[in-house]
Amino acid sequence: MTRCDRTSAWAELNAHFAERGCSLDLRQAFAADATRFERFSLQAPEVFADLSKNLVDAPTFDLLLQLADQCGLPAQRDALLRGDIVNATEGRAVLHTALRAPRGAGPFSDEVHGVLDAMLDYAERVRADGAITDIVNIGIGGSDLGPQMVVPALDAYTQPLLQRLHFVSNVDGHDITPLLKRLDPRHTLFIVASKTFTTQETMANAHAARDWFLSAGGSHIEKHFAATTTNVEAAAEFGIHTTFGFWDWVGGRYSLWSAIGLPIAIAIGATHFRALLAGAHAMDQHFAQAPLAQNLPVLLGLLDVWYRNFHGFTSRSVAPYHQGLKRLPAYLQQLEMESNGKRVDVAGAALPYGTSPVVWGEPGTNGQHAYFQMLHQGTDVIPVEFIAVKTAAHTLADQHHKLLANCLAQSQALMLGKTADEAQGEKAPTAAAGFDPAVLAKHRSFPGNRPSTTLMLEALTPRSLGALIALYEHRVFTSGALWGINSFDQWGVELGKALCNQLLPRLSSGNTDGLDGSTAGLLKKLRS
Repeated sequence: MTRCDRTSAWAELNAHFAERGCSLDLRQAFAADATRFERFSLQAPEVFADLSKNLVDAPTFDLLLQLADQCGLPAQRDALLRGDIVNATEGRAVLHTALRAPRGAGPFSDEVHGVLDAMLDYAERVRADGAITDIVNIGIGGSDLGPQMVVPALDAYTQPLLQRLHFVSNVDGHDITPLLKRLDPRHTLFIVASKTFTTQETMANAHAARDWFLSAGGSHIEKHFAATTTNVEAAAEFGIHTTFGFWDWVGGRYSLWSAIGLPIAIAIGATHFRALLAGAHAMDQHFAQAPLAQNLPVLLGLLDVWYRNFHGFTSRSVAPYHQGLKRLPAYLQQLEMESNGKRVDVAGAALPYGTSPVVWGEPGTNGQHAYFQMLHQGTDVIPVEFIAVKTAAHTLADQHHKLLANCLAQSQALMLGKTADEAQGEKAPTAAAGFDPAVLAKHRSFPGNRPSTTLMLEALTPRSLGALIALYEHRVFTSGALWGINSFDQWGVELGKALCNQLLPRLSSGNTDGLDGSTAGLLKKLRS
């Protein structure tokens, strides 16, 4: 493995960017090449990608592909999929791809499918249990974000009239308390999702749920609580005897494919859960086998490096034009920023370049009435990722056409922009009377040439959603591999946890000895 900045391709990319890459104009590029859309579009399993509105040309992609080759990306990919120790700081393989491989086709297949079969069998029993009307998943991080994103995305495949899914993650009691007020202990199932069964936030909420269950007249904890954990002994001490485990090679942000997906399986059923896995596996195969130049996760990861390290773009907005994907931006925040928000390479050397961008967004069309003003006319250039779904799961055809038209219009507007002369030639009904038309035109002009990618699904199904999520996973791996970082540890979350444990008793005692002035002052203020 060679770090990206130590390759000849990196130096050539710097020269290419200085000479022409920094001045590429999308409007001119489309005018000069009638086939640009065809040449910069790609069909991967379940996902069509239009890359033509990105600030790249054929020479740019050629150099980026050379960079991937010189960094040893294919070998790093193969090591990941083979189950080598790629998470060196924790001495672990990273095998979430094994969780969605068909029986006999991946590492640890017998163990994986043994847990999968047992988990899906239990999910089917819960779905058929007419006494259970509410399922509450208690977790945090990957144990929450994955299921919480997938369940509403696949609402068309759930049985909402029979059972309701709820998610509790925040240690703030304002998260769980309002929910408990609406539940009946006789008809509620709690799922405690924690690999170690020690996660502070999860266990605080689990104890609150158990206390409420008992005080509200609930009985038979073992029938109303289940756990997805490897710590069977701790779960049993808690009173839980229905447990489904997973392995240390399953990272939290890659865990929805494992037993952590139990609430998903209850929501959509075993058949659809297997389709979710199958869609992800199809994308795994594409990532493993497609040539780099036709490999969608690789191309997206290369674009991320191009924008972050050459253009200097520090964030990317994700705009899914489907209400079911409303939690996708939050899910991708963890997937990308926890994976690639690193400042040293795998050898511990400080990096001289930026890594993960800030990932953020909201569903369209809501975002258009919130932050798109900044995307179109702000001082920062922010690449946007649009996600469109061709076929809706509802019958409101006119509204779906409006949604799709808005999606296309926003990417078009970002690219085309509007000159001051064009703005001055238009009527502006809401403009102040007597306002200088030339000045007003400057307010109403758009610079354009702002990049975007559009990802399109035929329909939002378990299979297509599985492929979409796996696409993002492999894209994050690609950029991390080029940056030379370990995308699979997350030491950055540890310091805050440790300091929290030190401060917790001080909130009771009031002892501020040894604290910095700000923390001591805030603690006193909270106790006053």
